[in-house]
Amino acid sequence: MTNSFLIFVPMNDELKDTKDFLQDMSDRIHFFVSDMLPERWILLVQIMFKFAFLTALVYLVDFVLKFILNSIFRAFFNKDQYPVLKSVYQSRITNSLSHLIALLFGSFALLSVFYRHPKSFTFLERMVGLALVIVVAGMLYRALSAFRNYFIIKKDYYKIIALNAVSQTLKIMGSFVCTVVAICVIFGISSSAIVGSLGAITAVLVLIFRDTILGFVTGLHVATSKNLKVGDWIGIPKYNLEGNIQDINLLTTKIQNFDKTISTIPTYDLLSTEIKNIQVMSESNTRRIKRSIIFNINSFKFLNIENIDHLARINLISRYLLEKKSEIVSQRERIDNAEMLINGRQLTNIGVFREYVIKYLENNTFIDQKETIIVRQLENTPQGLPLEIYCFTNDSQWSNYEDIQADIFDHLLVASKEFDLQIMQFAKNI
Repeated sequence: MTNSFLIFVPMNDELKDTKDFLQDMSDRIHFFVSDMLPERWILLVQIMFKFAFLTALVYLVDFVLKFILNSIFRAFFNKDQYPVLKSVYQSRITNSLSHLIALLFGSFALLSVFYRHPKSFTFLERMVGLALVIVVAGMLYRALSAFRNYFIIKKDYYKIIALNAVSQTLKIMGSFVCTVVAICVIFGISSSAIVGSLGAITAVLVLIFRDTILGFVTGLHVATSKNLKVGDWIGIPKYNLEGNIQDINLLTTKIQNFDKTISTIPTYDLLSTEIKNIQVMSESNTRRIKRSIIFNINSFKFLNIENIDHLARINLISRYLLEKKSEIVSQRERIDNAEMLINGRQLTNIGVFREYVIKYLENNTFIDQKETIIVRQLENTPQGLPLEIYCFTNDSQWSNYEDIQADIFDHLLVASKEFDLQIMQFAKNI
């Protein structure tokens, strides 16, 4: 108890000394102005000088505190082992803290400086209160920025998306609350009078902030599901968009298209619209080829032994054709009317070409052999029979992918002539 008392008394004495100093300086200003000016100007100039003195004190305290705090945090700014201190310094919370302490000191000094002017004291007290509300709001906003900076340093992009949704919602709600508090401070009214009236306008507020609420929910969903993040390559069929996500905020999502134009969509569309995330393809360094060649059905035919011998000179399918030829010849020796190709087993030019395409893709160094390779016939159309090639390249870079795809189909288009196949047209790339 004795130690506590010894500590407590000097603190009170220091406060009392500070108060006496401020009153003494106020009196000096008061009497100096009284002696120097005519009576009609005395009161106004006294208040102006005392206000300037108080403002100078607040700025001096703010400057000293800001210098000390920033010097401490600056020492750790470039050290990645202190991400919390670095994020706090980047967001300038230290500036807001120094502003807050300086204003609290100004609130303490206000009565001592203006004790001779009680009417002006009331007005200035409300102004200091308003400044405190603004500074506290700014500190909270900077605290949210500090959280975001921390996750940027940690490169946790999914949490950044969630924090963007939360922080922007809190900023909107905080601005509304701070406005209510500021009005109460300026006019000296009870906050309960304003808050009590909110029940009558709740429906209006919900209608006004509809997009904000939907954007908040979408931001949380995107962050928790980890389906999307800034930088992802996405496609949105609804808007015919394809590009990289530049920013996801509370109300809008910014997408940079491949022609370098920027498109924006409502953020809540990320929850209610089909989104194709193509980033996985880029990260795995594979990209799908799914394209069809359409053949004229009238060019399809059975292959006789001479046709098979001719195509057997193609290295990729020579073993396949020799095996099939042996099976066909062996079977035809035991059937009637063997001279008719339709009897017994037979090969077709489209079927052999399909086998050739498979072997060609399996021996292509630009095709990922670990992924699915399919060559299949699709449903017949009035234009012809589509033969679809489905595989994956081992290079996802756009220009390289297009070169690989073009080389494959250049070869197949020309190679089909060796099989007496007539090409009608391409189907659209899917």
